[in-house]
Amino acid sequence: MDDVPAPLLVTADERLLAELSRLAAAAGVVPVVAADVGAALRAWAGTSTVLVGADLVAELARARPSRRPQVHVVGAGELTDDVFREAIGCGAESVVTLPASESWLVELLTDAADGGAAASVTVGVVGGAGGVGATVLACAVAQVCARRTGTLLLDADPLGAGVDRVLGLEAVGGVRWDGLVHATGRISARSLREALPSRDGLTLLTWPVDRVGDLPAFAVREALSAAGRGFPVVVVDVPRQAGAIATEVLSHCDRLVLVTTVTVPAVAAAARVARQLPSATTVAVLRGSAAGSVAPEIGRLLGLPVLATMPDQRGLDEAIGLGVGPLRSRRGPLARTARYVAEDLAPA
Repeated sequence: MDDVPAPLLVTADERLLAELSRLAAAAGVVPVVAADVGAALRAWAGTSTVLVGADLVAELARARPSRRPQVHVVGAGELTDDVFREAIGCGAESVVTLPASESWLVELLTDAADGGAAASVTVGVVGGAGGVGATVLACAVAQVCARRTGTLLLDADPLGAGVDRVLGLEAVGGVRWDGLVHATGRISARSLREALPSRDGLTLLTWPVDRVGDLPAFAVREALSAAGRGFPVVVVDVPRQAGAIATEVLSHCDRLVLVTTVTVPAVAAAARVARQLPSATTVAVLRGSAAGSVAPEIGRLLGLPVLATMPDQRGLDEAIGLGVGPLRSRRGPLARTARYVAEDLAPA
Protein backbone atom coordinates (compact mmCIF):
# COMPACT_ATOMS: atom_id res chain seq x y z
CA MET A 1 0.00 0.00 0.00
CA ASP A 2 1.30 3.40 -1.00
CA ASP A 3 0.59 5.09 2.32
CA VAL A 4 2.39 2.51 4.47
CA PRO A 5 5.61 3.95 5.97
CA ALA A 6 8.84 2.35 4.80
CA PRO A 7 11.09 0.39 7.19
CA LEU A 8 14.27 2.02 8.49
CA LEU A 9 17.73 0.42 8.26
CA VAL A 10 20.27 1.89 10.69
CA THR A 11 23.81 0.77 9.90
CA ALA A 12 27.16 2.04 8.63
CA ASP A 13 28.32 -1.48 7.85
CA GLU A 14 28.23 -1.73 4.05
CA ARG A 15 28.18 -5.52 4.03
CA LEU A 16 25.29 -5.67 6.51
CA LEU A 17 23.44 -2.95 4.58
CA ALA A 18 23.81 -4.95 1.36
CA GLU A 19 22.35 -8.04 3.05
CA LEU A 20 19.44 -6.14 4.57
CA SER A 21 18.74 -4.34 1.29
CA ARG A 22 18.62 -7.72 -0.46
CA LEU A 23 16.10 -9.00 2.09
CA ALA A 24 14.02 -5.83 1.74
CA ALA A 25 13.92 -6.33 -2.03
CA ALA A 26 12.74 -9.91 -1.49
CA ALA A 27 9.93 -8.52 0.69
CA GLY A 28 8.99 -5.93 -1.92
CA VAL A 29 9.87 -2.86 0.14
CA VAL A 30 12.20 0.11 -0.39
CA PRO A 31 13.71 1.01 3.00
CA VAL A 32 14.94 4.30 4.39
CA VAL A 33 18.66 4.04 5.17
CA ALA A 34 20.40 5.90 8.00
CA ALA A 35 24.18 5.53 8.14
CA ASP A 36 24.53 7.44 11.42
CA VAL A 37 22.55 7.96 14.63
CA GLY A 38 21.52 11.53 13.77
CA ALA A 39 19.82 10.41 10.57
CA ALA A 40 18.25 7.50 12.43
CA LEU A 41 16.70 9.75 15.06
CA ARG A 42 15.25 12.05 12.41
CA ALA A 43 13.49 9.15 10.69
CA TRP A 44 12.81 7.13 13.87
CA ALA A 45 9.13 7.89 14.50
CA GLY A 46 7.91 7.93 10.91
CA THR A 47 8.80 4.41 9.84
CA SER A 48 6.96 1.10 10.14
CA THR A 49 9.83 -1.08 11.38
CA VAL A 50 13.40 -0.32 12.49
CA LEU A 51 16.33 -2.66 11.92
CA VAL A 52 19.40 -1.50 13.83
CA GLY A 53 22.78 -2.87 12.83
CA ALA A 54 24.92 -4.27 15.62
CA ASP A 55 27.61 -1.76 14.60
CA LEU A 56 25.49 1.25 15.69
CA VAL A 57 23.39 -0.21 18.51
CA ALA A 58 25.64 1.08 21.32
CA GLU A 59 25.75 4.61 19.92
CA LEU A 60 22.01 4.61 19.35
CA ALA A 61 21.35 3.39 22.89
CA ARG A 62 23.39 6.31 24.27
CA ALA A 63 21.19 8.70 22.25
CA ARG A 64 18.11 7.37 24.11
CA PRO A 65 15.61 7.25 21.23
CA SER A 66 11.89 7.41 22.04
CA ARG A 67 10.24 4.08 22.76
CA ARG A 68 8.36 2.60 19.84
CA PRO A 69 7.27 -0.86 18.65
CA GLN A 70 8.94 -2.94 15.95
CA VAL A 71 12.60 -2.23 16.71
CA HIS A 72 14.98 -5.13 16.09
CA VAL A 73 18.77 -5.40 16.22
CA VAL A 74 20.51 -7.32 13.43
CA GLY A 75 24.09 -8.56 13.26
CA ALA A 76 26.16 -10.99 11.28
CA GLY A 77 27.57 -14.14 12.85
CA GLU A 78 28.00 -14.53 16.60
CA LEU A 79 27.16 -11.42 18.65
CA THR A 80 28.70 -10.35 21.95
CA ASP A 81 26.80 -9.92 25.20
CA ASP A 82 27.30 -6.16 24.88
CA VAL A 83 25.05 -6.10 21.81
CA PHE A 84 22.21 -7.68 23.76
CA ARG A 85 22.61 -5.19 26.61
CA GLU A 86 22.66 -2.20 24.27
CA ALA A 87 19.63 -3.56 22.41
CA ILE A 88 17.61 -3.10 25.59
CA GLY A 89 18.78 0.51 25.75
CA CYS A 90 17.34 1.33 22.34
CA GLY A 91 14.05 -0.47 23.04
CA ALA A 92 14.60 -3.44 20.74
CA GLU A 93 12.10 -6.30 20.83
CA SER A 94 14.61 -8.85 19.59
CA VAL A 95 18.21 -9.45 18.50
CA VAL A 96 18.70 -11.63 15.42
CA THR A 97 21.65 -12.75 13.35
CA LEU A 98 22.31 -13.37 9.68
CA PRO A 99 22.13 -15.65 7.84
CA ALA A 100 20.12 -17.69 10.38
CA SER A 101 17.22 -15.19 10.55
CA GLU A 102 16.90 -14.32 6.86
CA SER A 103 13.46 -15.89 6.43
CA TRP A 104 12.18 -14.25 9.61
CA LEU A 105 13.40 -10.84 8.48
CA VAL A 106 11.81 -11.20 5.04
CA GLU A 107 8.46 -11.96 6.68
CA LEU A 108 8.90 -9.06 9.09
CA LEU A 109 9.58 -6.67 6.20
CA THR A 110 6.72 -8.19 4.22
CA ASP A 111 4.35 -7.38 7.07
CA ALA A 112 5.75 -3.85 7.17
CA ALA A 113 4.93 -3.45 3.48
CA ASP A 114 1.54 -4.99 4.09
CA GLY A 115 0.47 -2.37 6.63
CA GLY A 116 1.09 -4.49 9.71
CA ALA A 117 0.23 -1.65 12.07
CA ALA A 118 -3.28 -1.17 10.64
CA ALA A 119 -6.12 -1.05 13.12
CA SER A 120 -7.86 -4.38 13.66
CA VAL A 121 -10.52 -5.66 16.02
CA THR A 122 -10.89 -9.20 17.36
CA VAL A 123 -14.16 -10.55 18.74
CA GLY A 124 -14.42 -13.90 20.48
CA VAL A 125 -17.64 -15.91 20.70
CA VAL A 126 -17.82 -18.50 23.47
CA GLY A 127 -20.59 -20.85 24.53
CA GLY A 128 -21.76 -20.87 28.12
CA ALA A 129 -22.53 -24.57 27.66
CA GLY A 130 -22.28 -27.13 24.89
CA GLY A 131 -24.81 -26.91 22.08
CA VAL A 132 -25.98 -23.33 22.69
CA GLY A 133 -25.04 -22.15 19.19
CA ALA A 134 -21.81 -20.24 19.78
CA THR A 135 -20.15 -21.61 16.65
CA VAL A 136 -23.19 -20.78 14.53
CA LEU A 137 -23.27 -17.22 15.88
CA ALA A 138 -19.51 -16.83 15.30
CA CYS A 139 -20.02 -17.89 11.68
CA ALA A 140 -22.95 -15.52 11.24
CA VAL A 141 -21.02 -12.58 12.72
CA ALA A 142 -18.10 -13.34 10.41
CA GLN A 143 -20.42 -13.44 7.40
CA VAL A 144 -21.92 -10.07 8.31
CA CYS A 145 -18.48 -8.51 8.84
CA ALA A 146 -17.15 -9.99 5.59
CA ARG A 147 -19.79 -8.05 3.64
CA ARG A 148 -18.17 -4.85 4.91
CA THR A 149 -14.46 -5.58 5.15
CA GLY A 150 -11.83 -8.32 5.11
CA THR A 151 -12.62 -10.82 7.86
CA LEU A 152 -10.92 -13.91 9.24
CA LEU A 153 -12.95 -16.53 11.10
CA LEU A 154 -10.59 -18.48 13.35
CA ASP A 155 -11.76 -21.79 14.81
CA ALA A 156 -9.94 -22.28 18.12
CA ASP A 157 -12.34 -24.86 19.56
CA PRO A 158 -10.98 -28.38 18.99
CA LEU A 159 -14.24 -29.93 20.23
CA GLY A 160 -16.55 -27.75 18.14
CA ALA A 161 -18.49 -28.60 15.00
CA GLY A 162 -15.97 -26.88 12.73
CA VAL A 163 -16.70 -23.48 11.19
CA ASP A 164 -16.02 -24.78 7.66
CA ARG A 165 -18.78 -27.35 8.06
CA VAL A 166 -21.24 -24.80 9.42
CA LEU A 167 -20.50 -22.53 6.45
CA GLY A 168 -20.43 -25.32 3.88
CA LEU A 169 -16.78 -24.58 2.98
CA GLU A 170 -15.12 -27.85 3.99
CA ALA A 171 -14.27 -28.64 0.35
CA VAL A 172 -12.50 -25.30 -0.26
CA GLY A 173 -8.75 -25.82 -0.51
CA GLY A 174 -6.21 -24.12 1.72
CA VAL A 175 -4.08 -24.52 4.83
CA ARG A 176 -5.70 -25.72 8.07
CA TRP A 177 -4.33 -25.84 11.61
CA ASP A 178 -2.27 -28.93 10.79
CA GLY A 179 -0.21 -26.75 8.45
CA LEU A 180 0.61 -24.27 11.23
CA VAL A 181 1.21 -26.42 14.29
CA HIS A 182 4.89 -26.83 13.45
CA ALA A 183 5.48 -23.12 12.88
CA THR A 184 8.61 -22.02 14.74
CA GLY A 185 8.84 -18.37 13.74
CA ARG A 186 6.79 -15.32 13.00
CA ILE A 187 3.87 -15.92 10.63
CA SER A 188 3.56 -13.35 7.85
CA ALA A 189 0.16 -11.68 7.55
CA ARG A 190 0.37 -11.81 3.77
CA SER A 191 1.34 -15.49 3.78
CA LEU A 192 -1.57 -16.27 6.09
CA ARG A 193 -4.08 -14.50 3.85
CA GLU A 194 -2.82 -16.23 0.74
CA ALA A 195 -2.68 -19.72 2.28
CA LEU A 196 -6.05 -20.03 4.02
CA PRO A 197 -9.42 -21.08 2.54
CA SER A 198 -11.48 -18.09 1.47
CA ARG A 199 -14.77 -17.25 -0.22
CA ASP A 200 -16.79 -14.04 -0.67
CA GLY A 201 -14.44 -11.94 1.47
CA LEU A 202 -14.44 -14.41 4.36
CA THR A 203 -11.23 -16.29 5.20
CA LEU A 204 -11.13 -19.33 7.51
CA LEU A 205 -8.54 -20.86 9.78
CA THR A 206 -10.05 -24.14 10.87
CA TRP A 207 -9.33 -27.79 11.56
CA PRO A 208 -8.48 -30.61 9.16
CA VAL A 209 -10.76 -33.64 8.92
CA ASP A 210 -8.35 -35.54 11.18
CA ARG A 211 -7.88 -33.02 13.97
CA VAL A 212 -4.40 -32.42 15.31
CA GLY A 213 -3.78 -33.94 18.72
CA ASP A 214 -2.42 -30.89 20.49
CA LEU A 215 -2.55 -27.34 19.18
CA PRO A 216 0.48 -25.49 20.62
CA ALA A 217 -0.29 -22.19 22.29
CA PHE A 218 2.61 -20.70 20.33
CA ALA A 219 0.90 -21.51 17.03
CA VAL A 220 -2.34 -19.90 18.22
CA ARG A 221 -0.47 -16.80 19.41
CA GLU A 222 1.35 -16.37 16.10
CA ALA A 223 -1.79 -17.00 14.05
CA LEU A 224 -3.77 -14.42 16.04
CA SER A 225 -0.94 -11.92 15.78
CA ALA A 226 -0.68 -12.36 12.00
CA ALA A 227 -4.48 -12.23 11.71
CA GLY A 228 -4.54 -8.91 13.55
CA ARG A 229 -1.97 -7.52 11.13
CA GLY A 230 -3.68 -8.87 8.04
CA PHE A 231 -7.43 -8.51 8.60
CA PRO A 232 -9.54 -5.55 9.79
CA VAL A 233 -11.85 -7.97 11.65
CA VAL A 234 -11.02 -11.31 13.30
CA VAL A 235 -13.85 -13.47 14.68
CA VAL A 236 -12.82 -16.35 16.95
CA ASP A 237 -14.81 -19.42 17.96
CA VAL A 238 -13.43 -19.65 21.51
CA PRO A 239 -13.10 -22.95 23.39
CA ARG A 240 -15.03 -23.16 26.66
CA GLN A 241 -12.36 -25.33 28.25
CA ALA A 242 -9.80 -23.41 30.28
CA GLY A 243 -6.24 -23.94 29.12
CA ALA A 244 -3.35 -22.48 27.20
CA ILE A 245 -5.32 -22.04 23.96
CA ALA A 246 -8.21 -20.25 25.67
CA THR A 247 -5.75 -18.00 27.53
CA GLU A 248 -4.05 -16.99 24.27
CA VAL A 249 -7.35 -16.30 22.54
CA LEU A 250 -8.80 -14.25 25.39
CA SER A 251 -5.67 -12.10 25.61
CA HIS A 252 -6.14 -11.06 21.96
CA CYS A 253 -9.88 -10.31 22.05
CA ASP A 254 -11.15 -6.73 22.09
CA ARG A 255 -14.73 -7.95 22.54
CA LEU A 256 -16.19 -11.20 23.87
CA VAL A 257 -19.70 -12.57 23.37
CA LEU A 258 -20.97 -15.22 25.78
CA VAL A 259 -23.84 -17.24 24.28
CA THR A 260 -26.31 -19.19 26.40
CA THR A 261 -29.81 -20.55 26.33
CA VAL A 262 -32.12 -19.64 29.22
CA THR A 263 -32.57 -23.02 30.87
CA VAL A 264 -31.44 -23.30 34.48
CA PRO A 265 -28.57 -25.74 33.75
CA ALA A 266 -27.32 -23.66 30.81
CA VAL A 267 -27.35 -20.42 32.81
CA ALA A 268 -25.55 -22.08 35.73
CA ALA A 269 -22.84 -23.32 33.35
CA ALA A 270 -22.65 -19.92 31.64
CA ALA A 271 -22.17 -18.18 34.98
CA ARG A 272 -19.10 -20.34 35.62
CA VAL A 273 -17.71 -19.49 32.19
CA ALA A 274 -18.48 -15.79 32.71
CA ARG A 275 -16.28 -15.71 35.80
CA GLN A 276 -13.30 -16.58 33.57
CA LEU A 277 -13.98 -13.69 31.16
CA PRO A 278 -13.10 -9.98 31.50
CA SER A 279 -16.41 -8.33 32.39
CA ALA A 280 -15.40 -4.96 30.93
CA THR A 281 -15.28 -6.29 27.37
CA THR A 282 -17.85 -9.13 27.53
CA VAL A 283 -21.53 -9.08 26.60
CA ALA A 284 -24.13 -11.83 26.64
CA VAL A 285 -26.43 -13.12 23.92
CA LEU A 286 -29.43 -15.15 25.11
CA ARG A 287 -31.14 -17.78 22.97
CA GLY A 288 -34.65 -19.13 23.31
CA SER A 289 -38.27 -18.10 22.95
CA ALA A 290 -38.42 -16.78 26.54
CA ALA A 291 -35.07 -14.96 26.36
CA GLY A 292 -36.56 -11.50 26.07
CA SER A 293 -38.69 -11.76 29.20
CA VAL A 294 -35.90 -13.08 31.44
CA ALA A 295 -32.97 -11.09 30.02
CA PRO A 296 -32.60 -8.63 32.95
CA GLU A 297 -32.55 -11.42 35.54
CA ILE A 298 -30.08 -13.57 33.60
CA GLY A 299 -27.89 -10.55 32.94
CA ARG A 300 -27.66 -10.03 36.71
CA LEU A 301 -26.85 -13.70 37.29
CA LEU A 302 -24.08 -13.58 34.69
CA GLY A 303 -22.83 -10.18 35.79
CA LEU A 304 -22.87 -9.08 32.13
CA PRO A 305 -24.88 -6.71 29.95
CA VAL A 306 -27.22 -8.50 27.56
CA LEU A 307 -26.49 -7.32 24.02
CA ALA A 308 -29.28 -9.25 22.30
CA THR A 309 -31.93 -11.93 22.74
CA MET A 310 -32.41 -14.41 19.93
CA PRO A 311 -35.49 -16.62 19.49
CA ASP A 312 -34.90 -19.94 17.78
CA GLN A 313 -34.82 -19.61 14.01
CA ARG A 314 -36.89 -21.93 11.85
CA GLY A 315 -34.95 -23.71 9.10
CA LEU A 316 -31.51 -22.98 10.56
CA ASP A 317 -30.45 -26.61 10.87
CA GLU A 318 -31.70 -27.28 7.36
CA ALA A 319 -29.69 -24.38 5.92
CA ILE A 320 -26.52 -25.60 7.60
CA GLY A 321 -27.20 -29.15 6.48
CA LEU A 322 -27.57 -27.97 2.86
CA GLY A 323 -24.19 -26.26 3.07
CA VAL A 324 -25.47 -22.72 2.47
CA GLY A 325 -24.35 -21.42 5.87
CA PRO A 326 -26.34 -20.01 8.78
CA LEU A 327 -27.29 -16.75 7.05
CA ARG A 328 -29.42 -18.22 4.30
CA SER A 329 -31.47 -15.06 4.66
CA ARG A 330 -30.44 -11.60 5.81
CA ARG A 331 -33.60 -11.47 7.87
CA GLY A 332 -34.49 -13.39 10.99
CA PRO A 333 -33.26 -13.54 14.58
CA LEU A 334 -29.76 -14.84 13.80
CA ALA A 335 -29.05 -12.20 11.15
CA ARG A 336 -30.29 -9.43 13.46
CA THR A 337 -28.18 -10.67 16.36
CA ALA A 338 -25.08 -11.00 14.14
CA ARG A 339 -25.56 -7.38 13.03
CA TYR A 340 -25.86 -6.26 16.67
CA VAL A 341 -22.54 -7.94 17.46
CA ALA A 342 -20.88 -6.46 14.37
CA GLU A 343 -22.13 -2.98 15.24
CA ASP A 344 -20.90 -3.42 18.82
CA LEU A 345 -17.35 -3.76 17.41
CA ALA A 346 -17.31 -0.20 16.11
CA PRO A 347 -16.03 1.43 19.35
CA ALA A 348 -13.15 -1.07 19.45
